[in-house]
Amino acid sequence: MERKTDRRFIQANKEAIIAVGLSLAYFIWWYATAYGYGDAPVSEYAYILGFPEWFFYSCIAGFVLFAILAALMVRFLFKEVSLAKSEESTGGDA
Repeated sequence: MERKTDRRFIQANKEAIIAVGLSLAYFIWWYATAYGYGDAPVSEYAYILGFPEWFFYSCIAGFVLFAILAALMVRFLFKEVSLAKSEESTGGDA
């Protein structure tokens, strides 16, 4: 027996994978910049706008960058779907 898959679930799964991917990319960015720039004695830190370089890149610049990426992701990759049951999602016997 062939099982029909509702297009809403396919779209929701796609959006979930993209969101998890962006979240993992943000964590990798944060980890790499925080521990990459912050792995030095405090006396050798460089400062940007009064913040240590590692903090600026990991917590401020990273947040702004990934907030913009999330907004673009929602704008261009996510699609609005109806939550109401349709004949197509119930197999046509509604």
